[in-house]
Amino acid sequence: MTNQPTQAERDVMRDLIDRALDEAKDGGKAGIAAAVMRGDTLIARGLNEVHLRHDPTRHAEIVAISAATRALSDPDLSGCTLLTTLQPCEMCLSAMRFAGIRRVIYAAGRPDVVETKYFAFPGLTIPDFRRADHDDFTAIGGVDEDRIRHIYAMGAD
Repeated sequence: MTNQPTQAERDVMRDLIDRALDEAKDGGKAGIAAAVMRGDTLIARGLNEVHLRHDPTRHAEIVAISAATRALSDPDLSGCTLLTTLQPCEMCLSAMRFAGIRRVIYAAGRPDVVETKYFAFPGLTIPDFRRADHDDFTAIGGVDEDRIRHIYAMGAD
């Protein structure tokens, strides 16, 4: 897999950012959106359901991964890429790896957000996660970040 997003991935990211911005505007909460792709094919999307489901584990990435495994009738998402509007937290990175996903593309990065709101372990970073991984792991950040960074930086719920 490449270290640069494909045009199809950029198109999906643009759509995810639009959805997250709409969610933030309509619901007053910081919108986070995610998707799972295999190659240039979109498998599933997800929005943050934490407040909707009263479940702290229903991050957009988890919702998208769950939807993808159901769509494919397979818990193994090897060869897929996770796209998300915010750098995944530690839980989502772990779920991604349990599903076999080795590539993530995200918009807003951790340095530009309210860290204590979105990350449970301030000492763990993407480079730490990469070092702990014995297989190939690719993280591509900052894709269209300027469009969405502000909703995570201002600390909206």
